[in-house]
Amino acid sequence: QVQLVESGGGLVQSGGSLRLSCAASGRTSSSYAMGWFRQAPGKEREFVGAISWSGRGTSYADSVKGRFTISRDNAKNTVYLQMSSLKPEDTASYYCAANGRGVTGPLRSRYDYDYWGQGTQVTVSS
Repeated sequence: QVQLVESGGGLVQSGGSLRLSCAASGRTSSSYAMGWFRQAPGKEREFVGAISWSGRGTSYADSVKGRFTISRDNAKNTVYLQMSSLKPEDTASYYCAANGRGVTGPLRSRYDYDYWGQGTQVTVSS
């Protein structure tokens, strides 16, 4: 089992920046492909970004490409999501996820992930 804990959410003005962190514990391994998803009230959970287990491969949703950057520090069992030029439509709960099946990644589908964090709220004011 892997436990994931997100942090770094908060309230920010439009155009601002935030960095989210996702710390993994339990049966941790640098071989997990990781991803970030978000969910706004009344909407489906959507893909934001993903990173391969090595960190060499990344993938982003079109809506965040060029504004968000995903990275990882396997020595710290932590994945980051650097968010810049934030917009009100980025407001959502953000979740990190881990694939426990040994797939290299990056993976864009939520169905490819086995472990999920509890989420951290990001609110962008206009």
